[in-house]
Amino acid sequence: MHSMRLVYTLILFLSFHLTWSQEGETLYKHKKISTNKQTRLDTVSLNPYFFKVLDSKNQILQDSLYFVDYENAIIRFNSQKIDSDSVSVSYLRYPDFITRNYKQLDSSVIVNSTGKLDRLYRLSESNINSRESLLDGLNTSGSLSRGVSIGNNQNSALNSGLDLQLSGKLNDKVTLRASIQDNNIPLQQSGYSQRLDEFDQVFVEVFTDSWSLRAGDIDLINNNSYFTKFSKRVQGLLVSTKTKNKRYEINSFASGALVRGQFTRSQFTAKEGNQGPYKLKGPNNELFIMVISGSESVYVNGIPLLRGATNDYIIDYNAGEIIFNPTFPINSEMRIIVDYQYTQRSYTRFIGYAGGVFKSKKFKIGLSFFNENDLKNQSLQQTLSNDQVNILSLAGDDLSLMTSPSAVPQEFSENRILYKKEFINGQEIFVFSNDPNDELYQVNFLLVGDLQGDYLLTNSNSISNIYEYVPPIGGQKQGDYSPIVQLNPPEMLRLAVLNGSYEPSDRTKLDFDFSSSQNDLNLFSKLSDNDNDGFATRFKLSKTLVESLGGWSINLISNLDYISKDFRTIERLYNPEFNRDWNIDISTTNGSINELNNQLLSINELIFSSSDFGQINYLFEQVNFSENFNGNRHILKTNLKAGLFNLESNASVLNTTATDTKSIFLRSNTRLKYEGKKIWGGIHHSMESNKKKLISLDQLDPLISQQFSSYEGFIGIGDLSKEFLKLGYIYRTNDSVQSYQMQQVNRSDNYYLDSKLIQSNNTDLSLFFNYRFFKTLSENTTQKSINSRLYFKQNLFKNLFQLQTVYETSSGQLPRQDFTYVLVEPGQGYFTWFDYNENGIQELEEFEVAQFADQADYIRILLPNQIFINTHQNKFSQSIVIDPLILKNLDSAKKKFWSHFYNVTNYTIDRKDRNNFQRINLNPFISDPINQLALNSNFRNQLFFNRGKQRYTMSYSYFDTQQTNILSFGSVGQTDRGHQFNFTHKIQNQWLINLQTNFEKNSNKSDNFISKNYLLKQFLINPKVSYLLDNNKQFDLFYQFIEKSNLIQNLENLEQHRLGVSAVFTQNQKAAINIEFNYFSNEYKGTQNTPVSYQMMEGLQIGNNYTWSLVMQKKLTKYLDLNINYFGRKSDISRTIHTGTVQLKAYF
Repeated sequence: MHSMRLVYTLILFLSFHLTWSQEGETLYKHKKISTNKQTRLDTVSLNPYFFKVLDSKNQILQDSLYFVDYENAIIRFNSQKIDSDSVSVSYLRYPDFITRNYKQLDSSVIVNSTGKLDRLYRLSESNINSRESLLDGLNTSGSLSRGVSIGNNQNSALNSGLDLQLSGKLNDKVTLRASIQDNNIPLQQSGYSQRLDEFDQVFVEVFTDSWSLRAGDIDLINNNSYFTKFSKRVQGLLVSTKTKNKRYEINSFASGALVRGQFTRSQFTAKEGNQGPYKLKGPNNELFIMVISGSESVYVNGIPLLRGATNDYIIDYNAGEIIFNPTFPINSEMRIIVDYQYTQRSYTRFIGYAGGVFKSKKFKIGLSFFNENDLKNQSLQQTLSNDQVNILSLAGDDLSLMTSPSAVPQEFSENRILYKKEFINGQEIFVFSNDPNDELYQVNFLLVGDLQGDYLLTNSNSISNIYEYVPPIGGQKQGDYSPIVQLNPPEMLRLAVLNGSYEPSDRTKLDFDFSSSQNDLNLFSKLSDNDNDGFATRFKLSKTLVESLGGWSINLISNLDYISKDFRTIERLYNPEFNRDWNIDISTTNGSINELNNQLLSINELIFSSSDFGQINYLFEQVNFSENFNGNRHILKTNLKAGLFNLESNASVLNTTATDTKSIFLRSNTRLKYEGKKIWGGIHHSMESNKKKLISLDQLDPLISQQFSSYEGFIGIGDLSKEFLKLGYIYRTNDSVQSYQMQQVNRSDNYYLDSKLIQSNNTDLSLFFNYRFFKTLSENTTQKSINSRLYFKQNLFKNLFQLQTVYETSSGQLPRQDFTYVLVEPGQGYFTWFDYNENGIQELEEFEVAQFADQADYIRILLPNQIFINTHQNKFSQSIVIDPLILKNLDSAKKKFWSHFYNVTNYTIDRKDRNNFQRINLNPFISDPINQLALNSNFRNQLFFNRGKQRYTMSYSYFDTQQTNILSFGSVGQTDRGHQFNFTHKIQNQWLINLQTNFEKNSNKSDNFISKNYLLKQFLINPKVSYLLDNNKQFDLFYQFIEKSNLIQNLENLEQHRLGVSAVFTQNQKAAINIEFNYFSNEYKGTQNTPVSYQMMEGLQIGNNYTWSLVMQKKLTKYLDLNINYFGRKSDISRTIHTGTVQLKAYF
């Protein structure tokens, strides 16, 4: 619905285009076209030297997969070998003056008349008014599809897809940009790249030099106000204007939108030698959250990191998990803070943001208003009853009071876990039931803590957990769960801001901010509203004291912040480690630290700068929370240079006094570096000494007090932006409070290497290696960890040989994964359910991959998990391509013969072993079976002869895949290895012979689900004869024989004969019909209605089976296609099943 509203908005904007002039078109064209048909790209010939085809992943498509007639601008694809149904084409058309027909005499002006001979020609003007196309003058690409699927074994299902990009000038001043997508896919783009493409958003934008309007996905960003800095991804409308002349400039804006995410923070200490994944939690420790893509900011020890597989970390937005790359080693001395927005769907949340800024040469003032609130009468994921609303109204701001009984009457359904009510000792309890005759309830159970509830989890093998009541013993509860639900209250945050600056001279500037906030944590309740309102102000003075004195300049910066205890900001106000910098052990997300009362913060900084020697900064900072806390800090920063030497240092001393504590916090970070042209190196020392004393006990606080010293030396050669080699060593000791005094508790040794050894057009070689030895003195234990990454790429003999090698090692953790199956629209899933044991309960081992669309009613969803196992991971990938095509142009016949061959070898292995941090296995090919937790191995070699041709074309493939995963109910593994041979040959351009043979062995092994264990041996032969009547008609006759045997106790055996015919008809690239009929004869011996029988017969039945299908494609107009798909099947013991889909698809 959201995307369709944008379409209507777009049409409204474009309707004015009919009265505006358009600019000339460029000769460079970009189009998105279908691969299922022959397409004429343009009306003129194309330049063959500027032509490129990209697949759906923006990878260049091999030219063997398509044919281009450049003279007639026609492209034709081998659709059977292309996974995507559309590609992007970029080309250069010849200009009109080259392709135009020039005539000495134009026959079109000759009059065909026997009348007066003195009338040599006739001029006429059409009385039909010319019309401009709605999209003329705009660059367009994309498609729109609408379809419906129906069948007698499923309910009807609607499916749709929209992908439209527009850009261009509506007139000389107005520009349009639009990206509209709607594919009914709730998943977001993965966080494996640093840049998230704007075209993953849905928006329509119209702008000029003086105004702009954007509807759809909007990034609301405010960096102009001190107290209301924020960045939010929302869906709505944003209007902005700009008025400018020689004296002043006025900018104004207004926005109204629905909020996609809510700001929060996850803060934790890293685990020793653990790269992740680390689970991000919601503000109330929710495990299952979805992070808004691109909204996160990650800090380690206060330093911001970069996202991306080649940078510092990657993130799974849908699972809310972050993994650090091997090139950024993680250890227990790292403090990790992640600020992000997550989807909060308890209520519809609205945001309003408006304001304006006036600027002149010396004066600037701005006024803005911000409002973000839940619409309390529009709840989404929770439907509140009157009783629940009453509970919220009496709870005030206390979350512990916001719970309610969760039982709701529910009709029987095999897709739900339901309960009935019983009474034990006068107490009402819930008991699992799948009896349709019982009065049933759907009950949610909340984890309330060990021995705090009346229910325990007893069955986790079904799609939903089953809980069982346990009676108390001696008045002590014995369970961990209660049949209650946590209620989420609607919230509201408002801010008003007045800010500006005044510059009386070039040497003086004054900035000021005034802000008020109103924050209601429960809109249903008037209780606890006395802490809703807050106020904050800030002044900043920047003054140049001395412009030049002996080559030095002196500047003064003075800041003063006042924040009342109830003031709240939208996002984090200060740096991510503000509390630690001031020895405040209270966790905050936004606003002041209200437990400590009103805040007053002053920062005064003197800056001494010299273009010859560098810079020296001195800061005096003081923070005060009324009578509860007072702290002052002195900071000295230097960045000095002398010849080839550079000295950087940052030292500080902090003294704090609170009601019951006092502390002194010393910190120092110094680096001396020699920067030669070819050789460089340096030393680095950092230390901390934090002693926080509990006044009442006259002893150090063991939770805060600590100290460490770190020493580093490094040396390098080369240029860091090109080829270089860097070696380094880090030694660190850590002290903490032991027996009321500071003692050393552990130490570590780090050895590292970072390099880019070779970088050229044909060779790329880089290596990173980090070895860490960590020793805990009190327990006399050691931990070893290695992080490494090797990348090598080599092209030899003009791409005759192409090699690529990647090897990585790292330590991390592996979750004992839980999952469930969820019912979706008919035909939109991937799995189907069979009640093998006929107990009416949907159990995990009863779900199979659906072989037919009418059965695909379920999808698998991974559940959050807190049980992790430490792992050591080895990853290796190798690809080798041998392409002798370069030998084709040589004179030697023997060498020309080898040009017919093509070989590609790919091997990847990803192994995770149990990590005891003692013995580290760096060999990815060998592992101790006892310690192996997960394995994903894939080897495939393909040898081609006459690849891409149909003359004695042959290919031989060998494949070997292995996969092992550990789940909450045990280990599951699959293997698949075999040989495949294909032969294709065309005879006299009318007969096409194909032959395929397969020899395979595949197995499945599950620790707990014994019924799914099998080892199948398979033989397949599939001859096929095709008669090509002409370019538009093809008839096929094929036979297939498959023999499958289960080698586990020889329990099952299958012989399958398949006989089929098919026909393909096309009509001048305007229509295509594909008809196919198959007859299957299954001779099966063994137990029926089991996972093994389903796997062997691939969803068919014993005896005779029939399938038939019809695929029709019709080009209705130049930009509109009609697709009809029909599939039917029948067996001896089942009724006839029909499934059909009708789809209209428009191309832009």
